[in-house]
Amino acid sequence: MSSETPFDSCPAPYRENERVQLGHGSGGAMTTQLVEGLFLPAFSNDTLSRLDDQAVIDPPKGRLAFTTDSYVVTPIFFPGGDIGSLAIHGTVNDLAMCGAQPLFISAAFILEEGLLLSDLRRIVLSMAAAARAAGVSIVTGDTKVVGKGSGDQVFINTSGIGTVPDGLEISASRARPGDAVLVSGTLGDHGLAIMAARQSLGLEGELRSDSASLHELVAALIAACPGVHALRDPTRGGVATTLFEVAARAGVGVEVDETALPVRDDVRGACEILGLDPLYVANEGKLVAFVAPAEADAALAALRAHPLGKNAARIGTATTAHAGDVFLRTRIGALRALLRPHGELLPRIC
Repeated sequence: MSSETPFDSCPAPYRENERVQLGHGSGGAMTTQLVEGLFLPAFSNDTLSRLDDQAVIDPPKGRLAFTTDSYVVTPIFFPGGDIGSLAIHGTVNDLAMCGAQPLFISAAFILEEGLLLSDLRRIVLSMAAAARAAGVSIVTGDTKVVGKGSGDQVFINTSGIGTVPDGLEISASRARPGDAVLVSGTLGDHGLAIMAARQSLGLEGELRSDSASLHELVAALIAACPGVHALRDPTRGGVATTLFEVAARAGVGVEVDETALPVRDDVRGACEILGLDPLYVANEGKLVAFVAPAEADAALAALRAHPLGKNAARIGTATTAHAGDVFLRTRIGALRALLRPHGELLPRIC
């Protein structure tokens, strides 16, 4: 590769002011420079290095879990993460919520003409680091370029494959009346960090996304608590929306104790200023678990023993009453129906 190409032998732009051009999506020499100069060195593995139009992998043992998602977050860099690491964490977490061990990921990039190649490099290297930390391989992918004004810098689509151990059945439909409802940590961290960064709000405190891969936390929970019935990561719409989803699929009601909700002081303060409810604000590194009541204490201890679950709390109970609905037991003891969200509270947070 000559010194006149936008990339040299390491995954870095040749000039920091270089930008994505339509030619980078043409399939020709510029596409090759992008793939072989940036993506391939960053995501390097034997399967990807074949540069075929598909990944040929040996079938893993056990049942397969498969997921897909797209990431359109703005801004693309935010306190605690960026669109690249978020794409890996989100895909890993979607697999983990059924107890799967994540193994392989595909990554497709839609780039807007004019995106700084230095920003693309930063995203790709962050994505690669997140994949290595999670123990997954990015084995296939694609790149398209759209004209300036037809996108918003970069969108990423990912798909993931993992394996589920025989005999493990975790699903929203398996939640049961009497189940303890647990969260693995503080509410609303990601959504507030995105909003503060997007609007340059200058709020007090250190608002940071909680974006993280949760598969090891889930494995520790399952090892301590075989009676895990349902798991969800409360992303768009926050914990409240997640509880509504589980309640509807399992035909149970949910009662939440307001005094038990773990919320950081800076997040709570920002929500009060902005008129938001932390229950409806997204996380990207937390889980909600419905577990058999006899195993609730063991489950909570297992979560708290892991760094990603140190602020875990028991926040409520699944009930036979008001199936499909979620109620909040307020600080003064009143029972108030939560509203199912309509519309988008915080658009483009993932």
